[in-house]
Amino acid sequence: MKNIASFNIDNTKLLRGIYVSRKDVIEGGGMITVFDVRMKLPNREPALSLSALHTIEHLANHFLRNHPVWGSKIVYWGPKGCCTGNNLIIEGDLESSDIVPLMHELFTYIAAFDEDIPRANAVDCGNYMLNNLPMAKWEARKFLVEVLNNVQQVENKE
Repeated sequence: MKNIASFNIDNTKLLRGIYVSRKDVIEGGGMITVFDVRMKLPNREPALSLSALHTIEHLANHFLRNHPVWGSKIVYWGPKGCCTGNNLIIEGDLESSDIVPLMHELFTYIAAFDEDIPRANAVDCGNYMLNNLPMAKWEARKFLVEVLNNVQQVENKE
């Protein structure tokens, strides 16, 4: 079998941040970009809890698919199996810097969210009781303050 490029990352050196995992040409000549939104240091800090990660998934999908600029380009948002972050697939040939403002908006939204979790019910979700809004907000705020706010500051200085 072919080796998968995303499994060739040295997780002992990977930091929290937003990385281009791969780019694929799609039918018709377009392109999709797969991002690794890494919220935790792999193997060096506790992973995200499943309940917080599940809540982040619900909130992120709700926010991203309804975004006035990016909504029609969002292909997928979902948790990484190792529970250290999420994968985001967007239509287009993009770089990490292209989506930093979007990720800043998203994690600000999650950190401040104070309503019922969208689609977290028995009809719409296969495990709706596995949610933890307070922890999702805490993790989003941590990523926002410690990672995304610092990326914004670096980009604004250039």
